[in-house]
Amino acid sequence: MTRPRVVLTFGTFDLFHVGHLRILERAAKLGDRLIVGVSTDELNFRKKARYPFVPQQDRRAIVAALRCVDATFYEESLEKKREYLLQYGADVLVMGHDWEGRFDEFRDICEVCYLPRTEDVSTTAIEALIKDRMSPTSQIGPKKPSGSQAG
Repeated sequence: MTRPRVVLTFGTFDLFHVGHLRILERAAKLGDRLIVGVSTDELNFRKKARYPFVPQQDRRAIVAALRCVDATFYEESLEKKREYLLQYGADVLVMGHDWEGRFDEFRDICEVCYLPRTEDVSTTAIEALIKDRMSPTSQIGPKKPSGSQAG
């Protein structure tokens, strides 16, 4: 019997959106098991000088609840990526295409795959939209779902 092919990816998954879901679904198709490292609040603060909107335990619970995800853990340090890959027996590391080339150093222990992000959706764009809508001068109303008809 062959060992299951393990895919590992990382992310913050703040303000979870369809782009997060799509990249995780595509990552899962590259193997038999998908393991996701969810960045801790402290790691995000060290990277971006601010904390995520959604606390780490809630972000991890959301990711863990997805059908395509087999296991999750907290990513506490960017410098521990190699350790995480070895610890979880990763055959494939998946990252978004905006990180292209930045993780090639791990090709000695696993495949490295950069997947395209979902167009027109990002946490940064959602944050900007929320800030704009919270502005007292905002003229933007809620976005109508595609395919909906005016009633």
